[in-house]
Amino acid sequence: MFHVEHKRNFILILNVSRGTMSLFQNTYDVIVVGGGHAGCEAAAAAANMGCSTLLVTMNLQNIAQMSCNPAMGGIAKGQIVREIDALGGYSGIVSDKTAIQFKMLNLSKGPAMWSPRCQSDRMRFAEEWRLMLEGTPNLDFYQEMVSGIITEGNRIVGVRTSLGVEIKAKTVVLTNGTFLNGLIHIGEKQFGGGRAGESASFGITEDLQALGFESGRMKTGTPPRVDGRSLDFSKMTEQPGDVNPSKFSYSDVTQPLKHQRSCYMSYTSEVVHDLLREGFDRSPMFNGRIKSIGPRYCPSIEDKINRFADKDRHQLFVEPEGWNTVEFYINGFSTSLPEDVQFRALRSVPGFENVKFFRPGYAIEYDYFPPTQLKHTLETKLIDGLFFAGQINGTTGYEEAASQGLMAGINAALKVKEQDPFILKRDEAYIGVLIDDLITKGTEEPYRMFTSRAEYRTLLRQDNADLRLTPKGFAIGLAKEDRLRRMEYKRDASDAFLTFFKETSLKPDEANPVLVEKGSSPMSQPDKMYKVFSRPQLDLEDFIKFEKVANYIQEHNLDSEIIEQAEIQVKYAGYIEKEKNHADKVNRLEDVMIPSNFDFDKIKSISIEARQKLNKIRPTTIAQASRISGVSPSDISVLLIYMGR
Repeated sequence: MFHVEHKRNFILILNVSRGTMSLFQNTYDVIVVGGGHAGCEAAAAAANMGCSTLLVTMNLQNIAQMSCNPAMGGIAKGQIVREIDALGGYSGIVSDKTAIQFKMLNLSKGPAMWSPRCQSDRMRFAEEWRLMLEGTPNLDFYQEMVSGIITEGNRIVGVRTSLGVEIKAKTVVLTNGTFLNGLIHIGEKQFGGGRAGESASFGITEDLQALGFESGRMKTGTPPRVDGRSLDFSKMTEQPGDVNPSKFSYSDVTQPLKHQRSCYMSYTSEVVHDLLREGFDRSPMFNGRIKSIGPRYCPSIEDKINRFADKDRHQLFVEPEGWNTVEFYINGFSTSLPEDVQFRALRSVPGFENVKFFRPGYAIEYDYFPPTQLKHTLETKLIDGLFFAGQINGTTGYEEAASQGLMAGINAALKVKEQDPFILKRDEAYIGVLIDDLITKGTEEPYRMFTSRAEYRTLLRQDNADLRLTPKGFAIGLAKEDRLRRMEYKRDASDAFLTFFKETSLKPDEANPVLVEKGSSPMSQPDKMYKVFSRPQLDLEDFIKFEKVANYIQEHNLDSEIIEQAEIQVKYAGYIEKEKNHADKVNRLEDVMIPSNFDFDKIKSISIEARQKLNKIRPTTIAQASRISGVSPSDISVLLIYMGR
């Protein structure tokens, strides 16, 4: 005997004879497991694309927690946040709404290196994400541990929770972060956990291994948090935000900060290092308890002292955790040493003589799955409809996780709709570089994005992410029309300003006073503004001194974003054109497809190593094959012959 009652978007099915009920609709289009940065972006993307979506997480109070530093962006990471925003994701908007400081890094270098970064209010960041998700149509929530996945043959059909509840789905996105069999280390102590104060997740790894997935272990760590009331900031160097701060989101729903909180900087010393060394015999890093590999570019303080023994000091960045809290994050002091060693050493740092701990630093080990087991869509090769995103793929960082979550959510939705997958190339986005690196090269240590990983970084600037990606986000139904119109206005206004420079001339008597002042050769005859502006000695501030330029800007009401875009197009035109030509040549190889059932073993004229790597990765194009470690240019030449080229 059954009774069915509709409640909101749930179907409440009550089995009277057995006394059980299900609070879930028959089958979701997308289930997202995990409520971290990857899970939040995945759930938002799938729901905003019209799919019925369920976000399952162990604790709804901890959605979008900043488990480590309270900041978003940074070198290359800031570009990723702007790309997420350009596509229609939420990270940029949430970061802007909850920022307490904003900086544009690397301004002394070219625009390809400029990277936005904000200091965040940790509590408000998580709250804003929760509120934005709750305001997203088609998105349901459920708090419980997912302990396994349900498959039929090689196809995903749902998930199973620790209470034995089975929830059906057409696609599933796993974004488990550091929770899979997580193990926390503080000195000699170790205990299960996915994050301080939260339990680890069990069962998923074992299910995936039984299905044939290869897994491994990685490590990351976090520093102590301290009471700001116990610090002496007069002994530290103040680190204020930008005088004229920018923001992440291209939309007009957020505004730049008007008030900011400062960070501070101090240094370790030989005294601090000696105190830390006293605890090395009790460190899980050095006594063998931690066997997994940690992030190369964010090492623990004990690792820095050991690896860089010639350095007599290391920087520590003292970062506030929010507008009103007294809690501070000690960036640069990540550690798994015993808490008493951490405390004694930190008290010898200038400004920390009377420090009080809120909580000690710790290391955490967790399961990950080598990402060579994925397609470019982040769907697994073994199980149809199952997607991985975030630290489960061996990456580190909120931004790297969020971008994968966005792409996995998009492609899960497109799969449900039986539409073509959404894949970004290496010359289109840092997100494309990240995913291609992961699935083509794999990673044996936590992967972090840098500008140096992107061979087309002059094309992939933070200032033009909307021009590159908003049309693509709109085409798949994620970025809204107002985003597209805003991008089109920026593009058209920038192009018109550029045309003005190309068509308008300057006379010597107009230009020479500025040229001489800047140490540039004076003009002897009139010349186009574009050519004069391209001189390396001149910048935009110089050109605004010319009445014609100032009048054009005022007449057309150009904002700083449009002006900056035109300036970059003038100053770096040669570099941009060179990279475009190079990308076009490489992309010709992206069009040479390799059949999915191609037998690489039959090509005896390529190396054994190449055959082994090609069989493992199963590249879909010649271009992807060329990026596999161990596949030489001569191997690619042979492959091209077999492909009829």
